[in-house]
This record gives sequence, structure tokens and C-alpha cells, in this order.
Amino acid sequence: MALSGKTALITGSTSGIGLGIADVLARNGADVILNGFGDWQTAAEQLSRHGGRVGYHPADLSQAEQIEALFDYARREFGRVDILVNNAGIQHVAPVESFPVERWDSIIALNLSAVFHCTRLALPDMQAQDWGRIINIASVHGSVGSTGKAAYVAAKHGVLGLTKVVALETAQSGVTCNSICPGWVLTPLVQQQIDARVAAGETPEQARSALLAEKQPSQAFVTAEQLGELALFLCSAAAQQVRGAAWNIDGGWLAQ
Repeated sequence: MALSGKTALITGSTSGIGLGIADVLARNGADVILNGFGDWQTAAEQLSRHGGRVGYHPADLSQAEQIEALFDYARREFGRVDILVNNAGIQHVAPVESFPVERWDSIIALNLSAVFHCTRLALPDMQAQDWGRIINIASVHGSVGSTGKAAYVAAKHGVLGLTKVVALETAQSGVTCNSICPGWVLTPLVQQQIDARVAAGETPEQARSALLAEKQPSQAFVTAEQLGELALFLCSAAAQQVRGAAWNIDGGWLAQ
């Protein structure tokens, strides 16, 4: 139980990637604080089977004051946050000239500004104990662009830059900050793109294959379990000098 005695806060963790990461960390001894708008009771029941404490806070991370309430809850109920996984995110696809301004604002708020706010609130306790792990779930879109995804790509590029700054500012401490950059993961966001292809006439199998063929040479989706195991490694002593990294787990996407 490598993470026994540690508390992990994972944003956007009631389903998908966040829940997968939470499950791996809980299985390895961490107490977990869930956050998100999904079925948190079912998620909490799943994690509780590993024997640790599980909490939940419904903060809307697009609102800075609600993020502060989330951290107040974490300190009150768990003492502190030792591991912060910034995972929450949303997507919208449209050309720049017709990209809805309100969608731009909401994506930047959740995908980038929330990472900043969570990080600034987690750092003081981590620095006080000289140990902490900040893991930002970015994307291959932190390094490359795709048409129609202006806000998402801009936000993920920003996350990689913020990761580097935090890593430099904590470089001589026991706190590390890194990003994990997945390629295609079969999340609800990706399923929407598959569903759009099916609506256009492809079979589900054709839609999945075509989506992967465009970008991911392995022709296989990255799994939430794989992302969780990588997050677990970044929490380990072996990763003490992994600082400011953008760790690609993308089936060869950026190798092309």
C-alpha cells in the first residue's frame, strides 16, 4: 500500500479517466476525494472496497470560490491534499470564426484556470510538509493542434506551460509537478465523436477504427487503468526527479 496515509484529490473523478486514476490510487492505499457532476455514490462505493476513506465535494471548478470551498472541505475532513490530479475537462468543436464565445470562456475556465486555482491552493500544505504530487491530465493537444478545437488546444498548451513553471518553482523541494498527455481514450467526449460518425452512416466498428487511424498508430485506445498506473508511478520515490515532464501515453501519436 504505497500511498497509505496520503490523500488524493482527483477533479472530474466521478467517471472516466478521473475515476480510473482514483481507483488505482485507492487500490494502493490512498484516501480519495472525488469531485464531479456524475454518479458519485456509485464511484465512492467502488473505491471504498479498497479499504480507504472516500470523500466527495460537488464544486463547480469553473468558479474560483467553489474551488476554495473544495479545499476547505479537504482540509477539514482529510487534513490536507498530498496528491492533486487536475483532470476535469470539457470540449467543444467548431471553427475559430464561429466558435461560441461562451464555450471558449467555459473551456478555458475549467481546462486551464481551474488547474491554476487547484494548484495554488494545494501548494502551501505540500510545501509545509516538503512532499506533494501535482499531476495534470493534459493531452497530446498540449503539443499539437487539431482543427476545430481552438479552446481545448489553447488550454492544454497552457497546462503544459503552467506545469513547467510550478516544477521550476518547486524544484528544490519534495513537491513535483508533471503532466500526463493521453491520446485517444474512450471517454464520453470521444464517444461523442464516434457517435457523430455513426450518425453520418458508419458502423460503430468503422467509426472507432477510422477515429484511431487518423491519429493513433497503435490502433488501440489508451485505458484509464494505464493512466492510473502512470499517475501511481509519478507518486513514487522513483519519480522524485521527474519534474515538469509532459509524459505522452498516446499509442505513437506524437511519434509521427
